[in-house]
Amino acid sequence: MKRKKRRNIIIWSVVALIVVIAGYFSFIRPQQQAKRTVTVGIMAGSKQDDEIWNSVSKTAKDKYNVTLKFKRFTDYNQPNKALENGDVDLNSFQHKLFLQTWNKAHKTDLVSIGDTYITPIRLYSKQYKSVKEIPDGGTIAVPNDASNESRALFALKNAGLIELKKGTKLATVSSISKNPHDLKIKELAADQTARSLDNVDAAVVNTNYAQAAGLNYKSAIFVEPVNKDSEQWVNIIAAKDSQKNNKIYKDVVKAYQTEKTKQEIKKLYGTAEIPAWDLNFNK
Repeated sequence: MKRKKRRNIIIWSVVALIVVIAGYFSFIRPQQQAKRTVTVGIMAGSKQDDEIWNSVSKTAKDKYNVTLKFKRFTDYNQPNKALENGDVDLNSFQHKLFLQTWNKAHKTDLVSIGDTYITPIRLYSKQYKSVKEIPDGGTIAVPNDASNESRALFALKNAGLIELKKGTKLATVSSISKNPHDLKIKELAADQTARSLDNVDAAVVNTNYAQAAGLNYKSAIFVEPVNKDSEQWVNIIAAKDSQKNNKIYKDVVKAYQTEKTKQEIKKLYGTAEIPAWDLNFNK
């Protein structure tokens, strides 16, 4: 009887162990797997960007066992709200200055956890082949929203056409300290700058609006350089400050910042968009 009792104890102990192990795999493991699924907020509508993220997703899954899911937005005001509210884990749609301005306006503490790319803004002209040909007293159109106007004016500064007051960060027309060619700066809605080229000497046009207007980015007479002025326009992957050291989120950044992603960007955008994570902006 004692042997039988001992055998029963062993059997039930084994059964209990099996139940515990089964519970681990049916409960704990799925929970761990769920934690390795990351939802990223991005903007809708770009087939090229979708292809790039598809490539990043494959790398994230194959190399880091991280599954990426995407929530797409059509309003630039939504991805940061979604990140703050926890509707997404990360987002990738904005440059550094946009995030800085957003945090200040909304009293949030979202942070960049990795650079993605920069899309240089360009100066176009239908009349002239170089910046030097723009005549004194000429008219240059720039976007009129705060972020893009500042970027356009810094581009004109780097082109040698104007100078800005020392210490300027968010430039406006009133920030111009020297205008040796007496240029007239015409402020227009960003989506109208390309259309203005028939009526102005030159226009600073964002790449997306240049493409929509059928402008070849290679025809630009000046391209925003990679230097300290342009670093603020680098696009990023953002997270909550409390999650900036999250290892899985860092793995997402690593999955993006690869040679494979560089090749995808080059294939889809040429030099209209430039991988930014290893650029030297200290020029």
